Amino acid sequence: MKVAVQMDPMESVNIKGDSSFALMLSAQARGATLFHYDVETLSYEAGRVWATGHPVTVQNVAGDHFRFGERQRIDLAEDVDVVLMRQDPPFDVGYITATHILERLKGRTLLVNDPASVRNAPEKVYVLDFEQFMPPTLVTRSLEEVQRFQAEHGAIVVKPLHGNGGKAVFLIGEDGSNLSALVELFGQIWREPFMVQPFLPEVSEGDKRIVLVDGKVAGAINRKPGKGEFRSNLAVGGYAEAAELTPREQEICDAMGPELKARGLVFVGIDVIGGKWLTEINVTSPTGIVAISAFNNSDVAGMIWDAIEARLHPTS
Repeated sequence: MKVAVQMDPMESVNIKGDSSFALMLSAQARGATLFHYDVETLSYEAGRVWATGHPVTVQNVAGDHFRFGERQRIDLAEDVDVVLMRQDPPFDVGYITATHILERLKGRTLLVNDPASVRNAPEKVYVLDFEQFMPPTLVTRSLEEVQRFQAEHGAIVVKPLHGNGGKAVFLIGEDGSNLSALVELFGQIWREPFMVQPFLPEVSEGDKRIVLVDGKVAGAINRKPGKGEFRSNLAVGGYAEAAELTPREQEICDAMGPELKARGLVFVGIDVIGGKWLTEINVTSPTGIVAISAFNNSDVAGMIWDAIEARLHPTS
């Protein structure tokens, strides 16, 4: 198996918890040949899609975790069997354009996750398809609408529609202090609407990340906020602990699992607060498999490669 990984620079990888790196280690252990390339080198001409990158080998040694081979043009139809889309957001026009280019490979190279589905299922928009499991949610650019929502629900959380990693997520108290200034700021920075939800006090008990592989639950961790924080994302100081699924969380996974598989969303991470409130469906570059594998003594990266190989070589 030959695998090209479209991701951020290898130098910036934190090997202790990086899911992309864990996937690379797992594939290499299975005998796969790996290539690394930056999405900015992606090119198209006359039906061909290629990128400029390197053959790469990886090892679980901090500070010495990769070796590049000679820089080369990688034909993503002829030279590889699988392309992993693993670069981090922002989910902007550049990200969307990359999905359009990669989509030209469909039927020749297996794309994980499917680029058309990634494009059509951004984390805080696709989740609206499962609104029955969500807390009350407003998507808007209107200060008047946010004020109405805040008057009804009290303390609220305001977050960019296409953010990631807990960045630019704000808590506004019941008095609404700074609400108008925050809405003004969001309007200046982003053209898109933003999302508003009631503050869920249960977040102090954790924000559960559940990983689904080809629509099936592979495991979960509970992420708790660090001191002085309400955000539980590991990227902003949260910490993880072992977790099991509640009946409600299993119901959520059962409801969305077949749809995820049908869309070619092989590796998905969903976020649930308080054992019942679905807040995001992460499909662009989900994380969490290293912590889940460690807590559960499992091999989530291996589960993902099993699912990929099953798609590469379907049985009759």
